[in-house]
Amino acid sequence: MAVEKLNTTVESVEILKPRTDNREYRRIVLKNSLQVLLISDPDTDKCAASMSVSVGSFSDPQGLEGLAHFLEHMLFYASEKYPEEDSYSKYITEHGGSTNAYTSSEETNYHFDINTDSFNEALDRFAQFFIKPLMSADATMREIKAVDSENQKNLLSDGWRMRQLQKHLSKEDYPFHKFSTGNMDTLHVRPQARGVDTRNELIKFYDEHYSANIMHLVVYGKESLDKIQDLVEGMFQEIQNTNKSIPRFPGQPCTPDHLQILVKAVPIKQGHKLSVSWPVTPSIHHYEEAPSRYLGHLIGHEGEGSLFHALKTLGWATGLSAGEGDWTLDYSFFKVSIDLTDAGHEHMQEILGLLFRYVQLLQQTGVCQWIFDELSAICETKFHYQDKVPPMSYIVDIASNMQIFPTKDWLVGSSLPSKYNPATVQKIVDELSPSNVRIFWESQKFEGQTDKVEPWYTTAYSLEKITSSTIQDWVQSAPDVKLHLPAPNVFIPTDLSLKDAKDKETVPVLLRNSPFSRLWYKPDTMFSKPKAYVKMDFNCPLAVSSPDAAVLTDIFTRLLMDYLNEYAYYAQVAGLYYGVSLSDNGFELTLLGYNHKLRNLLETVIGKMANFEVKPDRFAVIKETVTKEYQNYKFRQPYHQTMYYCSLILQDQTWPWTEELEVLSHLEAEDVAKFVPMLLSRTFFECYIAGNVESNEAESMVKHIEDVLFNNPKPICRPLFPSQHLTNRVVKLEEGMKYFYHQDGSNPSDENSALVHYIQVHRDDFAMNIKLQLFGLVAKQATFHQLRTVEQLGYITALAQRNDSGIHGVQFIIQSSVKGPGHIDSRVESLLKNLETKLHEMSDEEFKSNVTALIDMKLEKHKNLKEESRFYWREIQTGTLKFNRKEAEVAALRQLQKQELIDFFDEYIKVGAARKKSLSIRVYGSQHLKEMATDKEEVPSPSVEIEDIVGFRKSQPLHGSFRGCGQPKL
Repeated sequence: MAVEKLNTTVESVEILKPRTDNREYRRIVLKNSLQVLLISDPDTDKCAASMSVSVGSFSDPQGLEGLAHFLEHMLFYASEKYPEEDSYSKYITEHGGSTNAYTSSEETNYHFDINTDSFNEALDRFAQFFIKPLMSADATMREIKAVDSENQKNLLSDGWRMRQLQKHLSKEDYPFHKFSTGNMDTLHVRPQARGVDTRNELIKFYDEHYSANIMHLVVYGKESLDKIQDLVEGMFQEIQNTNKSIPRFPGQPCTPDHLQILVKAVPIKQGHKLSVSWPVTPSIHHYEEAPSRYLGHLIGHEGEGSLFHALKTLGWATGLSAGEGDWTLDYSFFKVSIDLTDAGHEHMQEILGLLFRYVQLLQQTGVCQWIFDELSAICETKFHYQDKVPPMSYIVDIASNMQIFPTKDWLVGSSLPSKYNPATVQKIVDELSPSNVRIFWESQKFEGQTDKVEPWYTTAYSLEKITSSTIQDWVQSAPDVKLHLPAPNVFIPTDLSLKDAKDKETVPVLLRNSPFSRLWYKPDTMFSKPKAYVKMDFNCPLAVSSPDAAVLTDIFTRLLMDYLNEYAYYAQVAGLYYGVSLSDNGFELTLLGYNHKLRNLLETVIGKMANFEVKPDRFAVIKETVTKEYQNYKFRQPYHQTMYYCSLILQDQTWPWTEELEVLSHLEAEDVAKFVPMLLSRTFFECYIAGNVESNEAESMVKHIEDVLFNNPKPICRPLFPSQHLTNRVVKLEEGMKYFYHQDGSNPSDENSALVHYIQVHRDDFAMNIKLQLFGLVAKQATFHQLRTVEQLGYITALAQRNDSGIHGVQFIIQSSVKGPGHIDSRVESLLKNLETKLHEMSDEEFKSNVTALIDMKLEKHKNLKEESRFYWREIQTGTLKFNRKEAEVAALRQLQKQELIDFFDEYIKVGAARKKSLSIRVYGSQHLKEMATDKEEVPSPSVEIEDIVGFRKSQPLHGSFRGCGQPKL
């Protein structure tokens, strides 16, 4: 029954929601035809909104590539009602929120979140994007530079390069072919040469496409639905409805000329990859039958009998994924991506033969109802027991769903396969034929063997046509391996009941302490989900004792996961995840998901660890994979390089990647076989178990591990001596001193330079922490506005907190293609002078507003078990054990005076502060390399130039470790 309220249509349409979801939902349509979903969540700490506009880069005018994306950037600047530049972002940042947007082929999505008490004004500012934005001439040129900087960042990314190559090899008159990001050339140079005014075109594009009737809004609030509705009606009615129709692009991106092709391309990074795709019927038209999901589940499976298992056993592949890729309502691609080993690269034809043989198996077997039912059951459990996530993440997908799905499925989208229809699935299987395949094969081995260049990213490639009979020959010549469908999944949880948590602890308790382990336990008192989180950190002194040991420990963790993959993949599909990875003091095991079968998986992992053997063939593959990862370090973004050097300078017991690569080159399987028993011979494991687990179950898990590893007649592990317990220690920089590290960018082809300007402040202390965080909140938006918006130094511009094992500081991170690191560093110093003025002139009201915003951020409740567990685990791992951190810091904040913040800034942060300790890491891209010598000469004194990182680290005093303060008592 529809009712009228202020010309707003309110529809009592049922919206399918998870059984465990107590939020309220309402669909309304405003008088301007804007469709809105209102969400009321009385428990939320953040409010959020997302607007999806049904127009994207496919609608870019000819000769103005990137205009839709550029418009997305421009709407953030200012509006007629709020004309101060960047005031929207400033308001949101200063009130504990964040904001972002993206442009895809057929949609542009804008979104933000904010502390609840500031939502009304933020929402009004947001609404003005779509009512009367000010796209000033002055801002236009500056933001074109930002778009260009964003594109510069992508030029050396293989993901972006290959995506554009696939677009390039499609119909030129179909929008899929376009370059969508835009750059200086497409948005300024070329239009100007043709006498076209980009700003006029921008306004024209906005007027033509931004109409209320093709927008979809989601508003997530704390108030009742009626109050949220009143808010939305008052703010969004004024968006103009010019009755546009959603742009549609009928037809297909590929003609027969673009099918049956084999493309060889040269990537930036080491490694070989096969991407095989077929144009198929878009699944969106049959989303409840989920044909592509069914196919992706089988072709992407990793259990025994799967395509990946066969390729892995042959030593030809290290990864495989399958599923629907680029799609719209009119076209879709089903894609299979395979990461190849060197040997796999040499057997590309047999690999493709096996892929087509598996597709033929699916075609001949027909669609299996039991597999569909199993997939449906897994998806249904996942939907109904989904974790709560931050509101902004939640609503962005819903806003996109609103333009595609009927109202009842706005929350579900295509995530719930529910209708078994073998004919629909069979149709897609049959479309995966040799006659319409596209094969993209990437390898640096094609260097010098290509004759074509993609124009936007200058990717070198060659193209040849292949026939169906050639592919049939590959099928015939493929190895005779047994491919079959997966077995029934034993990990699907059937017991989803909640334990009666007799213990109502609100923080972790030390449940058990032995010479072998320490168990922290926290029952679920917040989330009411049948899930658990287990973290075990195995402290092994040998693991971090040298570059050799670090590499050998890494190989051990990867081999362990490799051996378990066929078994554990079923658990992952069923919603139970695990991982083994390096930690600061050894290696750690993580399990997360439904608690019902978690113990089975844990015991299998520990059993495999206890009976670890090195298989030479798998060692060879893992060694090759790790070697390529190290070789690709030099292709990392320059700002990642600066952050790496910063960590290497500050953190004791870390080794340069160049040394670890050197170790790898000489490593043999027997080295790992000899090392692992020594690695495990002395260990202590710190354990955290949380969630839907009773305390006696948690103790029983730990006892089992102790029995397997320590209490055997021939124990694999012995306890650590007291002197062996490891601690993480951090370099203590000298007060009043500036440190500099200058370095060439490791990729000569990368023009981007980067700077990290790090200020080390203090060892963990509630009173100091809140001052540093409050400074960060006050300075964050000012940093972004000045360095990116006004000075246009680069797309990547951030101010971030830094915490190294309990040593707190702040860092400015900037990557730029227009200025070198020396210049950027001087601009950071200039910014700090401006911030000094800003702090000294701050009104009492503004100070209180910032304090309130930070308190709200701190009091934000954890959304799910993983988020809560990560918070407590960080306290355990660093040894700070301040489980009441949030409450204690809020109490300190409530007492803080404005003058104390100013005194703190004057003492530790400002330019020339007596106790300031700063470290500038400067990485020079190819076009700024010549500036390095001059920059070195111009560093101010007193300063230290770090020439040798390891030598410097050895010469410096270290901060004390919190883990050295004695063991916690039971």
